[in-house]
Amino acid sequence: MMPNINPNLFKLRYVTSKAWVDTILADFNSFLNDHAQAEKKASGMAISMLSHYPDRPDLIRAMIDLSIEELAHFREVIKLMQAQGLQLGSDKKDPYINAIRSHIRKGSEKYMLDRLLTAAIIEARGCERFALIARYHSAPEMKNFYQQIADSETKHHLLFIDLATLYFTIPVIEQRLDQLLSIEANIIEKLPLRAALH
Repeated sequence: MMPNINPNLFKLRYVTSKAWVDTILADFNSFLNDHAQAEKKASGMAISMLSHYPDRPDLIRAMIDLSIEELAHFREVIKLMQAQGLQLGSDKKDPYINAIRSHIRKGSEKYMLDRLLTAAIIEARGCERFALIARYHSAPEMKNFYQQIADSETKHHLLFIDLATLYFTIPVIEQRLDQLLSIEANIIEKLPLRAALH
């Protein structure tokens, strides 16, 4: 749990619609490819974070573990795809991720805080949407798989908040988190529906 952080503050401000779920389930093969790409990118993001902050031992340890876990998720999604005769497609830019990252501020301290908090929000959104797939998918094995993924994403988004508390004061974190949650809601509400996580 987020010690010292107001738990009511960290709540996504846009609820994903059932129309998004219907879009996913109508073209689940495309979603699987996008999900695999997202897990691969998440592992790479963790490696990037630890490379950027070699003087932060707590962050390094956390990002090593996270990169391994995300890569394991990538492997599991690939297994699902290969069992259905699907191949990993080409890597495409994610408009949601790019839009959020465009709001990361310059300056070493602001940049670090924003990277941690945007990562937390991205993981929280993933948690929400994977849980929806677990709820609505008709295949029991997919329900179980995506519930496990959702549970993992919950831990991940809390991890980034916990890391932020090691380096920044609670008021600073809460003020910026409040801003970024509103920014994220505005971004995702305007994105067109497609068979992708975002």
